[in-house]
Amino acid sequence: MEGMTEEAGPGRQADEVLDIVDAEDRVVGRRPRGEVYARGLRHRSTAIQVRDAGGRIFVHRRTPTKLIFPSMYDVVVGGVVGAGEEYDAAALREAEEELGVSGLPRPERRLKFLFGTAEHSWFVTVYEVVCTLPVHPQAEEVAWWDWMAPDELERALPGWDVVPDGLECHRRLRRLREART
Repeated sequence: MEGMTEEAGPGRQADEVLDIVDAEDRVVGRRPRGEVYARGLRHRSTAIQVRDAGGRIFVHRRTPTKLIFPSMYDVVVGGVVGAGEEYDAAALREAEEELGVSGLPRPERRLKFLFGTAEHSWFVTVYEVVCTLPVHPQAEEVAWWDWMAPDELERALPGWDVVPDGLECHRRLRRLREART
């Protein structure tokens, strides 16, 4: 889910400056992304579940050049929130970059949680958006992609090596939808 612009290229990912946040998601400093990952510093990210007009979910496999979770499948798009950037602005930017579209509707905020592993920690704000535009996924970030019906995706997930925070976002969104029905 770590976003970068096409102009940035794989070599600049590690230089991007991110806000470091405390347990309440308050900014306490700034560091380059490479240092953030190497030291496991808490930061901010976005995750956007993208559906087409028919309700199918955009899924993809990350490129092998990603700083974290290379070559893994993902069920959301998104990435880090840059230093001084707001979550909502980052969500739209990241979704448009990864999908290769312009003019996407503003993603709708659904939930926020602290994601963590032994090596990583970040707050992730989760969004949903319907994309009716033709997508041209960013080659630097997306090695393979497809639209999958929700039931088809659920059948595929057990056999895939899925980005852990993306999978958690998907599960939380599914529970949220189920609670509304």
